[in-house]
Amino acid sequence: MLRASLAAAAAGLGVGLYTWQVEPHWLEIVRRRLPVRGLPDALRGRTLVQLSDIHVGPRVSDAYVLETFARVSALSPDIVVYTGDFVSYADDVFAHAARIYANPPRGRLATFGILGNHDYGPNWAHPEIASRLVDQLQAVGIRMLRNEVAEVSGLQIAGMDDLWGRRFDPVHALAAVDRARAALVLSHNPDTVDRSGWSGYQGWVLSGHTHGGQCKPPFLPPPLLPVENRRYTSGEFDLGDGRRLYISRGVGHLLQVRINVRPEVTVFELA
Repeated sequence: MLRASLAAAAAGLGVGLYTWQVEPHWLEIVRRRLPVRGLPDALRGRTLVQLSDIHVGPRVSDAYVLETFARVSALSPDIVVYTGDFVSYADDVFAHAARIYANPPRGRLATFGILGNHDYGPNWAHPEIASRLVDQLQAVGIRMLRNEVAEVSGLQIAGMDDLWGRRFDPVHALAAVDRARAALVLSHNPDTVDRSGWSGYQGWVLSGHTHGGQCKPPFLPPPLLPVENRRYTSGEFDLGDGRRLYISRGVGHLLQVRINVRPEVTVFELA
C-alpha cells in the first residue's frame, strides 16, 4: 500500500508539474490553408500568421513570449494579425507592454491588430487604457483596427473592436467592405459571429478569446469557456451562412495551467 501510495503521489506530482511548467509554454505552430474567395493572385501562397491572447503581464513568462516572437519572426510571414488580449492589466501595464512589444513580429506586407477584453483594463471598462495601448502598439508598427477596414495587396481586412469592452460594431466595420472582393474579418470574441449586423458578409472570421478552454479532459469538452455559445472552443467552425470561423487557442494564459490544450500560433497559407 505504501508503494502504491508513493507511486500515485509521484504520478500526481508529475502531472501537476506538466500542466503547470510544460504545456503552458509548449507552443504549437499550427499550419493550415486559408482559402479566400476572390483572393488576388499576388497573395496566393503567401503566409498570414495569427497571434492571439498573448496576455503580457504578471502571469505569463516574458522569456516565453519573447521566444515565441522570435520563432514567428524567423518564419518571415507576409502578413501578421493579432486578435486581441495583448496584455493582462496590472499597475505597470504600459511599461511592461513597451518592453515586450518593442520589436514584435511584423509581416513583410502588413501587420494588423484588434483589441480584446483584457486590453480594456479592469472589468473591461476603461477605454482610456485601450486607447493608450493602441497608441503604443501603433508606434511599433501594428496597425490597430477598431471597427474599420484596411487593405493589403487587394485583400480587405476588417477589424472589429471588442464585444465585452462594449465597442463591437459590425455594421460600421463592414460598411466599407466591398462584397465583390476578397475579405476576411478579425474579431476577438467568437460570440460576435452570433450577433446581428454582419450584413451578408461571407468569408473567414479569425478569433481567439477562449484559450481553447486551457484544460480539456480526454474525450470531453473543456468545462470552462468564456463564451455564451459553448461549441466555440478552438479550431474551425462552419457557420452555415457562408462564414467560417477559426478560433486560436492563443499564446498566453490567465492561470498558468494547460491540459490537452497547447498554446498556438497559426500559420495560414492563403489560397
